[in-house]
Amino acid sequence: MRITKHMKTGLMLITLGLTSCEDKLLNLTPESVLTPTNFYKTANDINQAVLGVYNSLQTRRPTDYLLMEVPADNLYMSANTTIAGSNDVDFLTVNADNALTAAFWNTTYNGIFRANAVLLNIDTPTNYGAGLKDQYIGEAKFMRALFYFDLVRVFGGVPKVVDKISITEAAALPKSTEDEIYALIVEDLTDAIAKLPARKSIATGRASKGAAMGLLGKVYVYRQDWANAKTQLEKLVNEQDYKLVSDFASLWKLESEDNDEILFTVKYVDGTNGQSLSTSYTPNGGLVGIADRGAETSLPSWSLMKKYETGDKRKAATVQEWWTSPAQPNAEPIYYPYVSKYAVKHSYGASGIDIPVLRYADILLLYSETLFKLGDKANALIQLNKIRERAFGNATHNYKGTEAADFMDLILNERQLEFAYEHERWFDLVRTGKYLTVMTQEERLYNYAAKTPVVVNLAPKDFMKVYPIPQAQIDLSNGLKQNNGY
Repeated sequence: MRITKHMKTGLMLITLGLTSCEDKLLNLTPESVLTPTNFYKTANDINQAVLGVYNSLQTRRPTDYLLMEVPADNLYMSANTTIAGSNDVDFLTVNADNALTAAFWNTTYNGIFRANAVLLNIDTPTNYGAGLKDQYIGEAKFMRALFYFDLVRVFGGVPKVVDKISITEAAALPKSTEDEIYALIVEDLTDAIAKLPARKSIATGRASKGAAMGLLGKVYVYRQDWANAKTQLEKLVNEQDYKLVSDFASLWKLESEDNDEILFTVKYVDGTNGQSLSTSYTPNGGLVGIADRGAETSLPSWSLMKKYETGDKRKAATVQEWWTSPAQPNAEPIYYPYVSKYAVKHSYGASGIDIPVLRYADILLLYSETLFKLGDKANALIQLNKIRERAFGNATHNYKGTEAADFMDLILNERQLEFAYEHERWFDLVRTGKYLTVMTQEERLYNYAAKTPVVVNLAPKDFMKVYPIPQAQIDLSNGLKQNNGY
């Protein structure tokens, strides 16, 4: 938790804002009394501004599941949810007026603006310590790349903003193509790799060289640039600066959340700077020893739960099937599934468990996929089975590579089980085109007494691989066009 006090200071700063220039189209920044003439004067000012960039992700990350998990087959919205727009995401009926996509757009561009502000003012201070200027540039570029990676995966082509622009200029700004956005992402991450320190030389929660390398490798996988993906991912595998922890469950405990598997995570502190995700997944009636009450916005789908094999230790750390009320802790448990991955003792709406963005397990599975796409199935299987061995504690459940007609189905199955509720599933289905078949049906609520699930039929369409551009942005713009199909 070395970053805690700095993040708190960054939060205080952001409540004031970072600039007086407000871009109405992209909603990049709040009104403020701070301007480039009275801020960005010292290295400490830049440091606080960099922390402000992280704050945008801190703010958004606890609700990413609504756009990244809910439309897929891991999760469905509960009957008592009051989150506007969530049911449309759940049933694949999103339109341009959806409140969730609008909030995601605004918060993500706010983060991009803050990163741009750091980069535009980085040369002003003259009192940087050794290596700090490069570090701040690397952090800002890493975060800008991450924000654009999220935007391009959610919306496809979006406006590319890397400079200070006026309201008039913003109104005329068209969407850049996906290729143009990805080119910027690759450029930013390449420079970040050159400038960022190794993970042991920077506080957990801030971007490191390894984080930038891992994200760039992931970007190349999304681009199906297998040669470059192999180069980046192989460096991380061979350097052995990161490794799988032996106990999957330890990843989701407060005392061991900072570990050798984390490339990049979003930090939280219970009560003072906590996240709402733990509460969102907690049953209304609470959890014994965890919380007296929860929001229960969503529930684990049977489509996921039935895939966990006997002996897979990830299941108990991801979902729990039996529930006991804190009000009657000695009562007989009832069948009432809930997501347990972030279930640590916490204050309502302010949990202190971190939310990972990139883990070494992701690197191994992306590397496995890359090797397979390059024709090296034997070594792809070795990487894939590293994840299986950790999940079961031995090699008895290792894949032989013949369990499915398509080896990619094995990789996607393992990714689903490994990263459930870590905001990967929808993107995995979309980037592989599998959403068009997988999401025609979802098994949601399971009737334990009848031993049958409730099956929901859905109608995924090709255009749904991206969400609609928020209508509010279209209305403010002279050059922004809606995505096809919406």
